[in-house]
Amino acid sequence: MKRLIYILSIAMFFNASPSASETPEEKGLAIAKEDDKRDNGFQNFTANMVMVLKNRQGEESSRHIRNKTLEVEGDGDKSLSIFDRPRDVKGTTLLNFTHKVGADDQWLYLPALKRVKRISSANKSGSFMGSEFAYEDVTSQEVEKYTYKWIRDEDREGEKCFVFERYPVYKNSGYTRQVVWLDQKDYKILQIKFYDRKNAPLKTLTQSNFKQYLDKYWYPGTMHMENHQTGKSTLLTWSDYKFRTGLSDKNFNKNSLKRAR
Repeated sequence: MKRLIYILSIAMFFNASPSASETPEEKGLAIAKEDDKRDNGFQNFTANMVMVLKNRQGEESSRHIRNKTLEVEGDGDKSLSIFDRPRDVKGTTLLNFTHKVGADDQWLYLPALKRVKRISSANKSGSFMGSEFAYEDVTSQEVEKYTYKWIRDEDREGEKCFVFERYPVYKNSGYTRQVVWLDQKDYKILQIKFYDRKNAPLKTLTQSNFKQYLDKYWYPGTMHMENHQTGKSTLLTWSDYKFRTGLSDKNFNKNSLKRAR
């Protein structure tokens, strides 16, 4: 019996040793890769969104937006955001070409000027249409955009989470780091804390009301971004997700900015 226990103990040691030797950086990267793997294969989708902006005094304004997203094999996603209301922003459209490596390509169509404006690589930390979301927040978050470090495992509102830091590789990012809470069951991002270039707390993104689509993909119904430095916040409420609608590259080019309806 003692010999059997000894053999089992040795076997358990060798089976556990790869995990035990895993560094926090390796574990963080492995978590990010698994999260990315689970999100692959959706092909494309459309969705509607209401954006509610709240200032320090609690005054609110809202914007209604339609979104289209295309998965790109071997690179980041392409997306199109079309503003429908109110009248002063109607027709404004943002086109994103996310890349795994290097700066993302972004163009903004301003109907009042009837011209397409390219968002410069140095301005990705700027506010997206007056919201607390930066231009770099509204592109797909590809694994290669960051380096990673696992911090701990932690329960958050009854869900066991990985807590890890990710550090932007992009030199013009407005952030030094982000702390992410990712639930261990479904790999839903529940919260992200953003730190500015001075490593001071800047914003917190909280995601909730998740729904599963195509029996695989978990997407949040609400995304709340609170800016701790300005007292402002932005609430995004998503609805009407439709997947695999036949979107293709031809729906995502600079000409599509002007003709988006």
